Amino acid sequence: MKRLLSFLLAALLLGTLMSAQAAEPLTLKPQRLSEHAWMIEGFSALGSKDNHNFISNAGIIVGPDGVVLVDALGSPELARALLAAIKDLTDKPLRAVILTHYHADHVYGLQVLKAAGAKIIAQQAGREYLNSDTAAQRLKASIDQGLVEPGTHLVPADEWIAKDTPLAIAGLDLQLIPVGPAHTPEDLAVWLPADKLIFAGDIVFRGRVPFVGQADSRRWIASLDRLLTRPAAIVVPGHGPASTEALKDLLQTRDYLAYLRATMGRAARDMTPFDEAYNATDWSAWEHLPLFKQANRMNAYNTYLLMEHDGD
Repeated sequence: MKRLLSFLLAALLLGTLMSAQAAEPLTLKPQRLSEHAWMIEGFSALGSKDNHNFISNAGIIVGPDGVVLVDALGSPELARALLAAIKDLTDKPLRAVILTHYHADHVYGLQVLKAAGAKIIAQQAGREYLNSDTAAQRLKASIDQGLVEPGTHLVPADEWIAKDTPLAIAGLDLQLIPVGPAHTPEDLAVWLPADKLIFAGDIVFRGRVPFVGQADSRRWIASLDRLLTRPAAIVVPGHGPASTEALKDLLQTRDYLAYLRATMGRAARDMTPFDEAYNATDWSAWEHLPLFKQANRMNAYNTYLLMEHDGD
């Protein structure tokens, strides 16, 4: 009996400790990239309860008069941790959040940042997705799966832009560059000329296989070519570590997309069944990358359908 009571007491104590640990807030560690810019780097993984849906990057720009964020991370919990990380860097006020696109892992923290006083800026093509059944259903699924807390909601931009837009904010000059439709219709890159730095969003994936989905890969390649004209010393991708080899890492995403189009386009033109074409394709240049098994076959299949439809 005494052993049973001891066991129950130990189990209760362990449960209390685990609950206390679970209640501890997340801590995010900004990586300094340049004079004015830091980044928060997410995990190269699929979103889960265990990783708090922390699978994308966020940028922090600190100017003389305030702070600008690039993207909002994948949950209100992460956004609260992001605000705490900013307070460790500076006591300057949060001025704005610039969205690279409206995918869930980049926007579910918006409500926290909006409440903290941030103006939300995005490319106007995001309105369609924001108000779609797909966005509503994905949010519900994320709540049901425990990826985000109940009460999480979608937040529209305060300012929607349609073209290249200079932005003087927080004492710095930025350039907002619409580069969609590519990964999404509303892709937006942020150029910080003072630091020769580009926040590229999800048109650049570094160190992992991109998520292509039903993206317009032809325009995605054209968007990468456009960014390659900038004299960038640093590129911050939507996923993966920052790059100080801008040309190399922009080309990695570009070359992957071009390879998908070449191989799957040839199969579609020859009317080769997808499974046969996929199994016959040499994927050795990419199969070592994280998320290859999870993403590559779907990327190839969607590209096959796209090329079949486009006829080129």
